[in-house]
Amino acid sequence: MQIRTGDTYDPRVIALLDYHTTTARAQTAPGSAHALDLSGLRAPDIAFWTGWDGETLVAVGALKTLSADHGEVKSMHTLQAARRRGFAGQMLGHIIAAARVRGLKRLSLETGSWDYFKPAVALYQAHGFVSCGPFEGYVEDPNSLFLTLDLSGR
Repeated sequence: MQIRTGDTYDPRVIALLDYHTTTARAQTAPGSAHALDLSGLRAPDIAFWTGWDGETLVAVGALKTLSADHGEVKSMHTLQAARRRGFAGQMLGHIIAAARVRGLKRLSLETGSWDYFKPAVALYQAHGFVSCGPFEGYVEDPNSLFLTLDLSGR
């Protein structure tokens, strides 16, 4: 997979992100969905990437800078037809590497607690993320799981 800086004006990117937010919100209780829309991904504190298998967009992912030493994984999604081929792990690895380059000491994320999100949780845990409490404005929510990765000692 080739990872590039994401173009949030590319119709292919817009379509995949629309699918991601629509599907995630449909699988989450009202008020518990935190997926970024296009305007959120265009914010200056967001780095956004796309993953390509040839000319096919297969993955997206973003890194939100929360503070000088803390970042958040956002908008991770892999095209349904391209799942189970390692693309999500490659995108997550890219986000982790980018966080390290930026000097971040901690990388956190929020994801859903429902069955739909179990494969994502397994991916994050396989990359060293562990459970944590809410961070950066999130609140306890039975529909959310909070995970974090300590980057300071790795």
